[in-house]
Amino acid sequence: MKEKIKKELLSLADEEYKEFHSNLCPGKNKTNNMIGIRVPILRQYAKELIKKYTASDLLEEIDDQYYEEIMLQGMIIGLSKENFESLKKKIEIFISKIDNWAVCDTFCAGLKITKKYKREMWQFLQKYLESNQEFEVRFGIVMILDYYIEEEYLEKIFKIFNSIKTKKYYIQMAMAWAICEALIEYYHETLLYLKTSNLDKFTYNKALQKALESYRISDDKKEFLRKMKK
Repeated sequence: MKEKIKKELLSLADEEYKEFHSNLCPGKNKTNNMIGIRVPILRQYAKELIKKYTASDLLEEIDDQYYEEIMLQGMIIGLSKENFESLKKKIEIFISKIDNWAVCDTFCAGLKITKKYKREMWQFLQKYLESNQEFEVRFGIVMILDYYIEEEYLEKIFKIFNSIKTKKYYIQMAMAWAICEALIEYYHETLLYLKTSNLDKFTYNKALQKALESYRISDDKKEFLRKMKK
């Protein structure tokens, strides 16, 4: 099955997309091991595979050679119907393979199981949020962004963000993105947090920049946010 999947993936190659996306996605997965498959097409292929085989069988057969094979593994995990306890080990193994923002963020978006196992996933994320590995921390933050910008978790999220001390770009950008989303959903609470936070200057200003670029924040709120830049 391994060679069959590889052959089918290669048949979906789009050279123009490969050139474009490889420039957006720095890391180990550069042009030499990127096939060039658009995400919606890869996601559709994952859905076709999961109808025929179990997630466990597929994860044993999908190789790690190409960027899209790693991406496909993450999609298969997200499509699995297993419960959280049985899926947790697969998630842990996959996280160890993440080395760029695209694989990270696509994987997080596909982990819809989080909606069913909110508290269990929250506990699971804590070790990654405390990691010293850039993409482990980004995984935790993007999961917060995708599933936990809610009143119940807001104070916990702000406390976590205050505790993260880093100059790693992909962590800082994920935090800025999450803070922007919090401003959209809980403007006053997040504004109060920003006024008292100990975020580094880059993350703080980048969060405000993202908020100023958002069409979901009113002009009068943006006017106030502009005055808060450091």
